[in-house]
Amino acid sequence: MLIGLCGGICSGKHAIAEYLTQHQGFHLLGLKNRNYPQMSDEPGNRVQLQSSEASGQGNAPSAEVVFENVDLLLEFVTKRWREFWVTTDIWDGATLDRLIQRPFFLLVSVDAPVSLRWKRFTDRCRERQIETPALEEFVIWNDRHLYDRDIGRAYLTDRAQARLFNSSSSLDELHAALKTLDLADEQRLRPNWDQYFMQLASLAAQRSNCMKRRVGCVLVRERRVISTGYNGTPRHLKNCNEGGCPRCNCGAGGGVGLSTCLCIHAEENALLEAGKERIREGAILYCDTCPCLTCTVKIAQVGIFEVVYSQGYNMDQESAAILESAGVRLRQFSPPRNGLIYLQNLENTRPE
Repeated sequence: MLIGLCGGICSGKHAIAEYLTQHQGFHLLGLKNRNYPQMSDEPGNRVQLQSSEASGQGNAPSAEVVFENVDLLLEFVTKRWREFWVTTDIWDGATLDRLIQRPFFLLVSVDAPVSLRWKRFTDRCRERQIETPALEEFVIWNDRHLYDRDIGRAYLTDRAQARLFNSSSSLDELHAALKTLDLADEQRLRPNWDQYFMQLASLAAQRSNCMKRRVGCVLVRERRVISTGYNGTPRHLKNCNEGGCPRCNCGAGGGVGLSTCLCIHAEENALLEAGKERIREGAILYCDTCPCLTCTVKIAQVGIFEVVYSQGYNMDQESAAILESAGVRLRQFSPPRNGLIYLQNLENTRPE
């Protein structure tokens, strides 16, 4: 695994790299930064401080191996991809394009409140006996660092698989949150089968035209997709979001007027598309929402072996009781957290 850390000035990326090397068995790799353009109108001593020690939560660790270019770094890691590596030397889109093609690479962005990053930066300046900037000056510099057309880091952070918001007030708090998060989880690199099929269900949900909620479903047997489904009005009827289902469009509350609803549920669509003859023994239904009672009885009838869902619904207990009586396994799947993750007090939260 190779983790690449990128982020704003004093966001804490070097502190995270240091934690990974000291506590989780990672080794730091570096790239020579010969031609990377700096902010031309900034004092040279501050630019040097920012580029070499911008974590604001501890000194930047020294790379164990430094490479002339990204291709040599990739050649090195490819032969050792089962080991743990980390780098903070991602400066441009071309470098990221080369890294992100590899299945062992994970891009992690790090951010923090601008007021906190300014405090970290001024503390670092005082330690080095360098003139400290005013907040306004720092904000202008930060905006250029993130959004400059040619070298803005926002173009990199927007592509991150995991985005960490580092508002931790101390290194101990940061380390506790990182331990709970477990960035080294290999499921972040390559989704397991549950994660893969659940993502397909979520993708199917994007095709939904139901005005009440989007739901997607994937029917699988022997790790092969049999059918997919999403909720909406039947074929040849006007789409729900075009007024095809009066019940969904009138704003009725949950559970009200269900007998007048014209929308077919995602699970129903997947079952209809597959047909009983294709379902057979061992079929698994993945749905991003726990099935309702209507779908549950149909799932039991066609002989589904297991139901896997990610989000709860308002009748989970009733559905679970029916599936248990019918001998159908039911479980909720929670993938490792990606997207935007708040590190502060993460050890006291339950993964979503």
